Amino acid sequence: MARFTFKLPDIGEGISEAEIVAWHVAVGDRVEEDQSLADMMTDKATVEMESPVAGVVVEIAGQVGDQVSIGAPLVVIETEGEGEMGGERDVAAPATELATLEAENPGVEEAAPLPEREDHAVGHDPMMGVGDVSQHANPQRDAQSQSEPHNAPSKAEPTPNPSLPGRGAVVATHTPVLASPAVRARAKDLNVDLSAIRVPEGERIRHADLDAYLRYNAGQGYHAPHASRTRDDEQVRVIGMRRRIAENMAASKRNIPHFTYVDEIDVTALEDMRADLNANRGERPKLTMLPLLIVAMCRTLPDFPMLNARYDDDAGVVTRSGRVHVGMAAQTDAGLTVPVIRDAQDRNVWQLATEIGRLANAARAGKLTPQELGGGTITVTSLGPLGGIATTPVINRPEVAIIGPNKIVERPVFKGDDIVRAKLMNLSISCDHRVVDGWDAASYVQALRKYLETPVLLFAD
Repeated sequence: MARFTFKLPDIGEGISEAEIVAWHVAVGDRVEEDQSLADMMTDKATVEMESPVAGVVVEIAGQVGDQVSIGAPLVVIETEGEGEMGGERDVAAPATELATLEAENPGVEEAAPLPEREDHAVGHDPMMGVGDVSQHANPQRDAQSQSEPHNAPSKAEPTPNPSLPGRGAVVATHTPVLASPAVRARAKDLNVDLSAIRVPEGERIRHADLDAYLRYNAGQGYHAPHASRTRDDEQVRVIGMRRRIAENMAASKRNIPHFTYVDEIDVTALEDMRADLNANRGERPKLTMLPLLIVAMCRTLPDFPMLNARYDDDAGVVTRSGRVHVGMAAQTDAGLTVPVIRDAQDRNVWQLATEIGRLANAARAGKLTPQELGGGTITVTSLGPLGGIATTPVINRPEVAIIGPNKIVERPVFKGDDIVRAKLMNLSISCDHRVVDGWDAASYVQALRKYLETPVLLFAD
């Protein structure tokens, strides 16, 4: 029998080592030629290593999370024949790209999950939006609730106290409980037996009756037992994508003196225009706020070149980009990624919407390439459904600025002597104070305001 030593190949320019993020074989397993051996993560990409020979695995390099140097043995395979074989697999590029993360991307503090539905918030493309907290009942759950007997005693509730306050006589145990699907769903969520609640015979149980029942039980010291919320302590190794994010975030905060500027913008007209564009879009993709914001950024950045830039700390050189490559922070199951919309200045709003959708789908599928993740000049991010009043996003190093649109809210505002309803949004911008002054950041947001509050300018020559 012969042994073949599969050495970790050079899977990226300038890469000296890679991290083991998954093993697909174990010692003793038989593998066939081109069978997957392991997933290795570099600063540029996660790639799949495939076996160049068939045989039995007799040694592996280490555990998930370990680093392996380029050219070091990764797997030893016992093959047919005699003698010792070894060397690297001759590959010019990584075997199969699974997911990628630009080494320079420090990520952003938080980002909303990639939403499927569109909302009023900025950047619902892959990473922005306003959640809609609904109290409507789940139809399946309601149907299940209606099909269950309502006079059966609840295991989770104490015996009803005869002095329990209500709006009339006690409902007999054999009388069907009358309640809307929403009340039934809420009672089920609260683990409350509706048959224990007193209402006048023939009347429906309302939310107010459910609230009164809960308040009474609390006042009498009763409580519904809940499932245990405790669990054993758990140690989780910080590896793979999460380790890259942690390292890049730490490097960004350690090296960049951040400052954040926040201002309020009236986006009422912008939202109205967006709704009108969507109503007449035909076969084109549905517009969210993000492509409109990017158009505004591309219109204003030529006058603020210090913001559309990359700073090389080691060389002490700031490169002011002549083109706009917009990163959009996207939360995926694998972690935070920042795909880049290249040459955004050359795309119209519909082309931007199409590219945003394409990159979002690639991010979900883990099929972003290193080229789609590298080379950004400025980034946009948001907390999405969790969006709040303001954010202080972390700069996507080596970029020098990141923009964080926040949640859109409706509020009454003064317009002269009148009070009108307006849709308002706070816009945050974090900058590298080594390169950008506070005056520059404030002036840039005011330039954006002109386009966002008078949106027809976005389409003017």
